[in-house]
Amino acid sequence: MQKLEDGIHHFQANYFASNRELFEQLAAAGQQPETLFITCCDSRVVPNLITSTAPGELFIIRNVGNIVPAFGRGPLGGVSAAIEYAVEVLQVGSIIVCGHTHCGAIDAILHPERVSHLPNVTRWLRESERIPQLIADRYGFLEGEAQTTAAIEENVLVQLENLRTFDFVARRLDEGKLKMNGWVFKIATGEVFDYEPRSGQFLKLVPSDETRPPLSERAPAAR
Repeated sequence: MQKLEDGIHHFQANYFASNRELFEQLAAAGQQPETLFITCCDSRVVPNLITSTAPGELFIIRNVGNIVPAFGRGPLGGVSAAIEYAVEVLQVGSIIVCGHTHCGAIDAILHPERVSHLPNVTRWLRESERIPQLIADRYGFLEGEAQTTAAIEENVLVQLENLRTFDFVARRLDEGKLKMNGWVFKIATGEVFDYEPRSGQFLKLVPSDETRPPLSERAPAAR
């Protein structure tokens, strides 16, 4: 706790003091974030740090496994409410679903017996219960880390599909007022990989004059 208190004092004396006008503007004018950023609770994933964004630029949803319960099937709650608010009220122009490597939720989805003693976690992860079958059908030839990487990627794509079940999301996508991206953050290297529909792979986000290697060398998913 003392570390957090010291951190608050450091924030107030340094970052806040240097950006006082920004915070005054945010307080007076309200928030106008450009992007809804949906990611995992994992403490190693820090959206504003990864994207170098300032306060007010991201509207962030965090939960175990960066899951979006499908409308009409999944449980209504904070995730659905936040998505609705971001799209209908804040009118964000983009939505990003960001998974990450070394994800405990993915491990639990692939091996549910490991969290059988955690009823709330088990219930929540049922929203991605189709992932193991997807992996068995499409990536049965993979093992170990390669298979886990495929599961991380597929989980991101499933959440993008679930977002389309919200009528207000689908409508804005059709109108060209909203775009969606699926990302995977590689913790050990700091790299971010973006799903490219044409190739069916997650390709590294790099400056336009560089090549874009995929997160894995596996065959593209047929979606």
